[in-house]
Amino acid sequence: MKLVMSIIAGLWYWIGLSRPGYTLQNFIIQPLTMSVVFGLIYGDVKSALIIGAGIEMVYVGLVHTGGNVSVDECLAGVIAIPLALTLNLSAETAIALAVPFGLLGSLMDQLKRFINGYFTTLADKYAAEGNAKGIRNCAWVYPVIVGFFLRFPPAFIINFFGADLVQSALDSMPVWLTNGMSVAGGVLPALGFSISMIVIGKKNYIPFFIVGFFLIQYFEISIIGAAIFGVCISLLIVLLRRESNLKEGEA
Repeated sequence: MKLVMSIIAGLWYWIGLSRPGYTLQNFIIQPLTMSVVFGLIYGDVKSALIIGAGIEMVYVGLVHTGGNVSVDECLAGVIAIPLALTLNLSAETAIALAVPFGLLGSLMDQLKRFINGYFTTLADKYAAEGNAKGIRNCAWVYPVIVGFFLRFPPAFIINFFGADLVQSALDSMPVWLTNGMSVAGGVLPALGFSISMIVIGKKNYIPFFIVGFFLIQYFEISIIGAAIFGVCISLLIVLLRRESNLKEGEA
């Protein structure tokens, strides 16, 4: 089980960061997406989805400005989700565990860019020679091969050999520290959601966030139920606004 999970994690990280088309890549690298696969392998899709959704919320407002990878949600997911399932960690602890790996992934991305700079120089040489195949290899084949050696080993090694180390580290931690990690893990999804509100930049949407929060917190409506209500309210607002614009146009 651990070997299969480790191999899948390594391959997932490699393929996801090989950028197989922007739309497909953005789908693959999401923790919520990979949680389904890891859950099926482990035999506990429900727990995997809870963990993946929590990690997803941390990065929901993430924007890679100018293509710069500030944090790597893919590495955070392929490490934290399998480890959490294997070690039976809570979602809050898994979220706290995911954050440092997300930062580590951003450093690995900078290393990849440094190496790929050589291929850019080599592509210029092939362009001067009119070598289309060489340009294609520099643009796609060589970076993907290098990416395998950069992406697969850390995800595989941490999942296969690191589970015992992580368990030992967690066992040696004092209670106040593990409790602090759980609290931090519970707060981080809210932080990620607030970042998405800032990215949207619409202050008049904040009341909808507050209404949704209190519906879930005090009326115990499920998140799915709140989402359905939110979609219905959004559609009503759009339709009423469209109708109002049509009447103004007729006037």
